Amino acid sequence: MKNRFALGLLASAACLAASTANAQDPWPAKTVRFVVPFAAGGANDLMARAAAEGASKALGQTVLVENRPGAGGTVGADLVARSAPDGYTFLISAAGVISNSMIKKSMPFKDDALVPVAMIGLAPSVIVVPKNAPYKELRDFVEASKKGTGFNFATAGTGSTPHFVAEILNVKYGAKLQPVPYKSGSESTTAVLGGQVEGTSEASIIALPHILHDGKFKPLATTWTQRISAYPQLSTAVEQGFADLQIAHWAGVHAPKGTPDAILDTVAAAVDKAMKDPTAAAKLKQVGIEPIGGTRADFIKFVDAERRRLGEIVKAAKMQER
Repeated sequence: MKNRFALGLLASAACLAASTANAQDPWPAKTVRFVVPFAAGGANDLMARAAAEGASKALGQTVLVENRPGAGGTVGADLVARSAPDGYTFLISAAGVISNSMIKKSMPFKDDALVPVAMIGLAPSVIVVPKNAPYKELRDFVEASKKGTGFNFATAGTGSTPHFVAEILNVKYGAKLQPVPYKSGSESTTAVLGGQVEGTSEASIIALPHILHDGKFKPLATTWTQRISAYPQLSTAVEQGFADLQIAHWAGVHAPKGTPDAILDTVAAAVDKAMKDPTAAAKLKQVGIEPIGGTRADFIKFVDAERRRLGEIVKAAKMQER
């Protein structure tokens, strides 16, 4: 009986020692996941892969990109929100992580279930019209829309960046743009090219090929605060007098609430290093993506400001799902 008791104590001690050793393993001790809540090939996905490659080098561990598209990014975001806060699962976030809860009737998780970690970069949005459209700049387009029944403006669905572009122009500048929801940016592009709508706003990586290569789009303005590195001749909406039209297709990193601060800071530093790598930055810029990086505090400040700004537009334009 004593032998059994002694053996039991030894087994318990061994398990405790193994558990303690595992708990003290330096992070990251295994593969880290970056969950992209959209299909492969888009701006969010491309920025995720650039960040994962650079972060993998900085962390000395594999960073795997996993695509989980669906419901405007909510499927992938929910997966991460429900994941263990152990530093091995992160969301490659987009504007929807801020605006979805303002617009959708219901959400599977609360806003505070995900915490900001780092900004990766952004693809400036470009307002485009068919190549034979008579407008020379954004103001011409906006003024023309005020006549008659207005213009149809293609979007990638309720709450998408093009939807916000249309509503900012409506609310702040009196445009008369009717958002027409499509399933994706590529469908919106096809609608403009086919003349089904008068215009749209699309991510630079999608718009630039139709501007620079086949000439099927006429660009009117970019909607970010700075000109696009790959197309600097296009002025910003701000430069053209639309000071409130500042929005882009951005990608960042969010983590499940409760992830240790030390891990969050380490990931933020790794992403920042990746975005400042000259080779990686050059690859992103040549396709129309602007690498950003920065600290965790920088990204928290950005997210808070976007939440306030977009919230005002959602309320004024009554963008909530019915």
